[in-house]
Amino acid sequence: MDTSTAEASSPHLPVSTPVDRIPREHLRVIGLLLVSAFVVILNETTMGVALPPIMDDLGVTAATGQWLTTVFMLTMAVVIPSTGFLLQRLGTRGSFMLAMSLFTAGTAVAAFAPGFGVLVTARVVQASGTAIMMPLLMTTVMTLVPPHLRGRVMGNVSLVIAAAPALGPTMSGALVGPLGWRGVFAVVLPIAAVTLVVGGLLVRDVAVRSDKPLDVLSLLLAAVAFGGLVYGLSSLGEMVRGEVPVHPAAPLALGVVALAVFVWRQLRLQRVDDALLDLRVFAAGSFSTSLGAMAVSMLAMFGALILLPLLLQDALGLTPLQSGLLLLPGGLAMGLLGPVVGNLYDRLGPRPLVVPGTIAVVVALAGMSTVTPGMSPFFFLAAHVLMSLGLALTFTPLFTTALGSLRPHLYSHGSAAIGTVQQLAGAAGTAMFIAIFTARSFGLADGGASEAVAVAGGARVAFAVGAAVMLAATGLAFMVRKPESPEGTGGPAFH
Repeated sequence: MDTSTAEASSPHLPVSTPVDRIPREHLRVIGLLLVSAFVVILNETTMGVALPPIMDDLGVTAATGQWLTTVFMLTMAVVIPSTGFLLQRLGTRGSFMLAMSLFTAGTAVAAFAPGFGVLVTARVVQASGTAIMMPLLMTTVMTLVPPHLRGRVMGNVSLVIAAAPALGPTMSGALVGPLGWRGVFAVVLPIAAVTLVVGGLLVRDVAVRSDKPLDVLSLLLAAVAFGGLVYGLSSLGEMVRGEVPVHPAAPLALGVVALAVFVWRQLRLQRVDDALLDLRVFAAGSFSTSLGAMAVSMLAMFGALILLPLLLQDALGLTPLQSGLLLLPGGLAMGLLGPVVGNLYDRLGPRPLVVPGTIAVVVALAGMSTVTPGMSPFFFLAAHVLMSLGLALTFTPLFTTALGSLRPHLYSHGSAAIGTVQQLAGAAGTAMFIAIFTARSFGLADGGASEAVAVAGGARVAFAVGAAVMLAATGLAFMVRKPESPEGTGGPAFH
């Protein structure tokens, strides 16, 4: 991050205080949070490559082993809605210490787990820390950085969000060979521990803490609502294959009912500022519009990323390593472009970036829908890079615009809402792409098509539907506007 960038006003200074440079102590805090977020997000995508040796070593089936990924995603979905409350109650320092302590402890337990049950428990603990870290990072950036400089700093956040998942499988593959699956956790452990210690020395509260009580009923409703929705959506694709122990309709129905009660409960509690997740963030037009475009873009990204490796391996004949390397340039490009896009956002605003960005994603998905067996893998390399560049133009402006439209006391709740929608959109995108792909490919296979032809046929339909859905994000992109008032004071007057 460029230390010559302008300085954010301290939370103790008036909003109108002129600022030219981010104070050095604020830069240290943001930098430390960026490193911490990179470490915890990197961990999210390491399990795919490490799963086969874990299955062999601990004697579990693929269906059982997948719980290492599923339980991580479910924990994130359950914890994130409560982070708005946690950040306000614990403050910056308390939230950081809790997040990194949980992640470090979970990593240590995972590295020395004697059995699969302990390993799953360790993943739950890791995910709990991860769920707190990203809302903490975004809320801190919004608190410390003035509006006219937020784009470039949020660009660094986008770099972390994009580059860490892209590097996760590559790092895991490099470590599993010489060190075994435990090496994936053993290498991350000292980094997490050092970050925890340094953070304990440097991180201080940067916003006013709240002593409002925890509404236990809201917490339970959030767990059932978002856990049920994510589990149900994640199971839809597998249902087509007949591989789920519980029909997705049950958790989805339970999740919808619990969500309705959760919303009712929050609307009542926010009248006295006691909501677990303050829904008044959605009353800000720029927040809702930006979040809608972000959700559709996340749906397309997660769906494409889950389907592309299957297509590259089963239709084009690539090895898992080759398919992983093919997708690496796009992920790195998306991350490295984040700071550049952030600078452009500060100068141009969101619309000149988000509109061409969403169009690029539509074109990339439409191009992928032309797949045939034997097509050159380099076509998909180009298509994936184009999609990644489009997403890079999309995410940083949408993150910054959404949170910038809120009043400061709602930043933590806005960050929690964004994180929750990300989890739901990721699960929905995975479910949609896999369900369409599986139904079509199975139909072609039953008609006598070869595996490669069936896989390509299923992928064509899934990517075509994804491109059509992504057009909704393009429509929303034309409605996105940069917040006009400093420090989010242009948003609704909530007190």
